[in-house]
Amino acid sequence: MSAALAIPASTPFPKLDEVVDRVKKGSKEFVKLGIDERIAMLEAFRDGYRRVALESAKAACIAKGVDPESPTAGEELLAGPMVTIRILRLTAEALREVKLHGAPKLDRKAFRQLDDGRWAVQIFPNTKLDGTLLAKHTGEVYLKQGVGPENIARHQASFYRQPHEGRLCLVLGAGNVNAIAPTDVVYKMFVEGTACILKMNPVNAYLGPFIEQAFAPAIARGFLAVVYGGAEEGAHLVNHALVDEVHITGSDKTHDVMVWGPPGSDAAARRARNEPLLKKEISSELGCITPVIVVPGPYSEGELSFQGRNVAGMIANNGSFNCNSAKLLVTSKAWGGRQPLLDKIEAGLKLTSLRKAYYPGAEQRWRSFVDGRANVKLIGTPKPDELAWAMITDVDKNKRDDRVYTVEPWCGLVSEVNFDTPDVGPFLDDAVKFVNERVWGTLSTMMVVHPKTLEDPAGRAAVEKAIRELRYGAVAVNTWAGAVFGLGVAPWGAHPSSTLQDIQSGKGWVHNTFLFDHDVIEKFVLRAPVKASPIHPWFPGHKTADALAKKLIDFEMGPSWLKVPGIAAAALRG
Repeated sequence: MSAALAIPASTPFPKLDEVVDRVKKGSKEFVKLGIDERIAMLEAFRDGYRRVALESAKAACIAKGVDPESPTAGEELLAGPMVTIRILRLTAEALREVKLHGAPKLDRKAFRQLDDGRWAVQIFPNTKLDGTLLAKHTGEVYLKQGVGPENIARHQASFYRQPHEGRLCLVLGAGNVNAIAPTDVVYKMFVEGTACILKMNPVNAYLGPFIEQAFAPAIARGFLAVVYGGAEEGAHLVNHALVDEVHITGSDKTHDVMVWGPPGSDAAARRARNEPLLKKEISSELGCITPVIVVPGPYSEGELSFQGRNVAGMIANNGSFNCNSAKLLVTSKAWGGRQPLLDKIEAGLKLTSLRKAYYPGAEQRWRSFVDGRANVKLIGTPKPDELAWAMITDVDKNKRDDRVYTVEPWCGLVSEVNFDTPDVGPFLDDAVKFVNERVWGTLSTMMVVHPKTLEDPAGRAAVEKAIRELRYGAVAVNTWAGAVFGLGVAPWGAHPSSTLQDIQSGKGWVHNTFLFDHDVIEKFVLRAPVKASPIHPWFPGHKTADALAKKLIDFEMGPSWLKVPGIAAAALRG
């Protein structure tokens, strides 16, 4: 099917230099645009992206081996145009608030003080419509010490308070999820005020022409350019004298080569001295071995079935080529629900078809985890370009260098490590310490928690302590961290404990449509019911994910209560 895709050729080096020169000049004009002009440009982008939405999602399906007419095509509609159009809408709404108030407004009632004295502010749901469409879900930003309701406005919309003189950001696009590249550009342009050059990842370079069509008003004025190529073109742009800063969504290995140089003694010495080769500011999102911490509790058969299918969807979505895919289950061996839950996850994976291993190197990575290893269960019979889903259970928690703790699989595989206690407090102490100190990555984690655990004061205190202490930029309770990415309103990025010398999942935030300054955000926490109706669109075997996605795209073009019944009907048929 890939022969049907239009793959742009690499941009020649002389052309790259012309592009850099043009957009650098454009940055000086772009920084002076008034808010009304910026809002109008965002609305034009949204109209443009709606025009290319279906065709761009179809191209992604072809590239990834998905039938564009199947319910599974809903993945590409949701994780491409729907998220992009939503973020364009929310960003325009944020700028309207900046125009009126200087920053997006926050109600004093949205704030609550945490047990450690810091503040959290609820930003989801922000409207009754969002609260209806995602019922019983709440999302809070955990703020750093010293920031709260009295001074939060001084920590929002910093570009609009103190604009720079015009900067050029190189955005190195992700190859896996098609909303990432355009929404990274939107964030850099309209939250941070930079003009942008977007270099497409070769894996999804087919998306570039659609972005060029949708974002044509900015390209025509020299505020944005889309270019193509691989590592050589990327390195040329990263080191170009006129490029002021870099944003990358990709591999920590690629990031570290740019910052410290090729692996070896010279790079190690520079890292030890904290003398990076790259002197420019760099922000990044670099993946994660995403844990799912299952807190022991009195789950019913239905609740275990729901969460088993939920976790299976976290594994299978996009062929497991997501930075927030479930990669490490953390359970209690002394809890009677452990094996039933593992069985439910396996059953959930059996509901979904095996997927084309479209990302380069997937089979080699998969084999490096499963070959010669005990306690491996393979699910499904793969065709030549596919991989079976793999579950590895009972991994030794004392084997510190096991690759399941140190290397992101980036393929359809999940591992499981377990602890001995069934008691909530001691289990969470062990689990949090383990994932914080032993498991690579700081981007996202999930927790499964029974409501009766939260009704018990000691259980609730243990869960809240765990949420505060988890060193991840997104903590999702009873739902997938992919939903945090999709909300748009939520800051998305790695926990700020990452450093340039130990970058883990990266540094900086995107999405973030309340325009919080980067240095005040600690994490975003999304809470959901342990069992919900309707089921989520990422659940394996969802029958109407494609129809639901199309209705959500239309909703984001113009939110209205009149559209809710149609969305609900499509969701309930899933």
